[in-house]
This record gives sequence, C-alpha cells and structure tokens, in this order.
Amino acid sequence: CSLGPLSTEEQAAAVQELARTRSYVDRSRVGIWGWSGGGSHTLNAMFRKPEVYQVGIAVAAKPQPWLYNAWFQEIYMETRETNPEGYQQSAPIHFAEGLQGDLLIVHGTGELNTHVQIIEGLVDRLIELGKRFDYMSYPNRRHGIREGAGTTVHLRMHMIRYWLDHLPAGPLEK
Repeated sequence: CSLGPLSTEEQAAAVQELARTRSYVDRSRVGIWGWSGGGSHTLNAMFRKPEVYQVGIAVAAKPQPWLYNAWFQEIYMETRETNPEGYQQSAPIHFAEGLQGDLLIVHGTGELNTHVQIIEGLVDRLIELGKRFDYMSYPNRRHGIREGAGTTVHLRMHMIRYWLDHLPAGPLEK
C-alpha cells in the first residue's frame, strides 16, 4: 500500500481526458494545489506528471512520509519497516528530478504535524538537482498557517499572486 502514486495517475488521466473531450480545457495551462496530504499530492503530480501540470502550489506537504506524524501515516501504510516499497513510492522527494514547471512550496516553521525538516529535505534535494522553485516559510506557524495577525490574508494573497504570475489568463492556443 502506498499513498500517492495511484491518485496521481488517476488525476492526471482525468485531466487528459477532460482536455480531449472539452475544447475549453487548455492543456498548456494546468495548475494544481493542495494542503497537507493535498500538498504531497501536488508535489507528486508536479514531479511525476510534468507533461500534465505547469504550475503547482504545495502547502504543508510531507515529501518524506517516514518523517511525518507516524500514527496517521501508519493507518494507511503500516510502518517503513513492514512496507519499505510503499514508503519509497509515496515519497515525492524520490521523484523531484521530474520537476519542470513552476512550483511554490509553503510551510510553517512551527509545524507540529509535518515538521519543517520534512520540507527542508525536499528543498535541499531541489537545490542539489538545480531545480527552479519558490519557497515561502511562515515563522512559528503550525499546520493551518493562521497564527499571527495578517497571516491568513498574506498566504492567500501570495497564492493568488503566484497563480496570476505563473498561470495568467489567456486565449487557448490552437
């Protein structure tokens, strides 16, 4: 059992089918975003399916699931010792070389759930690979990234600006 690969394949197939059957879907302008498990899914999508997704925003993701809050991970995947292949296949960090599009990674440094070293390992890997990406950390914010005056609005505005800068509106390419 592995969290990640199947949902990544299925969602990419759905995007491709929509583009095939709906003329208004522009395959050259597809973005994906998620928070927590959805952030991990975003990383998997951007790394494993770069031909499908051009822009992604991953908030509070867990690219190294063996470092994640164990009780939650183990409900679905058992332990790393009993399911090493599952953990290997679910870990976005192992597929980071696939990144081609624009990626914004957002994380709170006060995370109690997905500790900051989980994301910093991925940041180090992307640097090692020479990949271009954007990273925003929110000091002393936890998993919901809402502590502190103005944090929620700042985060949402940052995300909106990222979409506008990296996936601007435009006509379909023919």
